[in-house]
Amino acid sequence: MDLSIVIPLFNEEKSVAPLFRRLTEWLATEQLSCEVIMVDDGSSDGTFHEAAVLARSHSFVRVIKLRRNFGQAAAMSAGIDAARGDIIVTMDGDLQNDPADIPALVAAVNAGHDLAVGWRQDRQDNYITRILPSILANLLIAKVTGVAIKDNGCTLKAYRAKVIKGLPLYPGMHRFIPALASLVGASVTQVKVRHHPRRYGESKYGMTRIYKVLADVLAVKSILMFAERPYAWLYMAAAATGAVSCLFLIAAVHQSASQVSGSSYIFPGLFALSASMSLFLVIIGLLSVLISRLVAREIKTLRVVATWHRRWDSHDQR
Repeated sequence: MDLSIVIPLFNEEKSVAPLFRRLTEWLATEQLSCEVIMVDDGSSDGTFHEAAVLARSHSFVRVIKLRRNFGQAAAMSAGIDAARGDIIVTMDGDLQNDPADIPALVAAVNAGHDLAVGWRQDRQDNYITRILPSILANLLIAKVTGVAIKDNGCTLKAYRAKVIKGLPLYPGMHRFIPALASLVGASVTQVKVRHHPRRYGESKYGMTRIYKVLADVLAVKSILMFAERPYAWLYMAAAATGAVSCLFLIAAVHQSASQVSGSSYIFPGLFALSASMSLFLVIIGLLSVLISRLVAREIKTLRVVATWHRRWDSHDQR
């Protein structure tokens, strides 16, 4: 299988058939073995029925139904896990992404990149509620992660399957796939794509997503900081806490030797609390060493796969 197109859907009943027509018009001009995977993310309308009708009449269409609405990242992850193509393309099901942009993304991956990110031009969204928050969020994400992507929120992306299948997609983390991919040394590029106005339904995102994005930025920053040497940070915290406990111990001994009346249990109690915290951090550090070794083994495998593909592509071009 050359290509898998994964489309997460949530209450997009009216968009399913028009989107499929656009896809088939494009596929008719391509010489590719392709599958289309539609993931119904717990829709409450007839989205699943519309997708199932297409799957019954077209062998290259597959439909996955989630038990409830888990979010876009979970829907994308389910589709990616089921995908059989060497290259996986994800796109929205609201007709705002254009299937005609898929060849440019696929070409970028075939040129040696592991991830091609769509960069929406002339966005057809409300500036105050959608575009401005997106600009600020992208600037923040680029500053925190060090991966300068102009449009992290664009679902239209193309991935090398062996790279994306090894990356965990936590809830809300679909915006940070380029940053997570950077952990395994993946090659990331940006491709300008078109953006169409929404024809049916309403946007699933509003101003409330600002708080979610900020929380996700903190989570990703923690992942990036602790990815390589998580125990180092924990041991530093344990050492600092241990030093504080020593000060409380000295104060407790001095208080006992001076036979100062009153509050005789304050410093011993603080010493016991800080010493316990230091010991707890050391134990967590030991556990993090074991976990990081397991994760490092997987990351090393992904790095080798990514490097091998890039070298192989370069060899083919020569």
